[in-house]
Amino acid sequence: MMCGGISALLLQMLHPAALASVWDHSNFRQDMMGRLRRTSQFIAVTTFGNTQDADTLIERVKRIHLKVSGVDSAGKPYAASDPHLLTWVHVVEPSRFMAAHLSYKNPRLSRADQDRYYQEAALIAEALGAERVPKSVAEVDAYLQPMQAELRFDQRTAEVTRLPRAGRPDR
Repeated sequence: MMCGGISALLLQMLHPAALASVWDHSNFRQDMMGRLRRTSQFIAVTTFGNTQDADTLIERVKRIHLKVSGVDSAGKPYAASDPHLLTWVHVVEPSRFMAAHLSYKNPRLSRADQDRYYQEAALIAEALGAERVPKSVAEVDAYLQPMQAELRFDQRTAEVTRLPRAGRPDR
């Protein structure tokens, strides 16, 4: 999960609106481990927790997202509650978890099991407000390819990629 999670964060941050929402509205630069813990808690509870706890966290995140908006580094307005942005974040995450699982645990996981994982992960994404969430390996691949045109690596992205390497896990 750690390999997939770090990979997901780095890929998510290539989207200027995703990066701006975290950059402008998060304390990740001062408390990287706290931010990662909160994200990990959300993933753990919505994946393995009971429905009531998962729904509570989903509603909390939705309320937070409603307060997160601004202008990205290129001058384009963003909102964390934007379905397009939510879809990006919540497709990248399971795609990177799956890539790590296939690379480091079980490269022979059946396509049917991979598709089932994406179908289950899509439920969380949709509960948060994402739309037209891909629900199979083929759909995820087809989604990610054209999204490359929206991705950027700028000064902020460089700073975010530096932080995990410079951070200490005991903080």
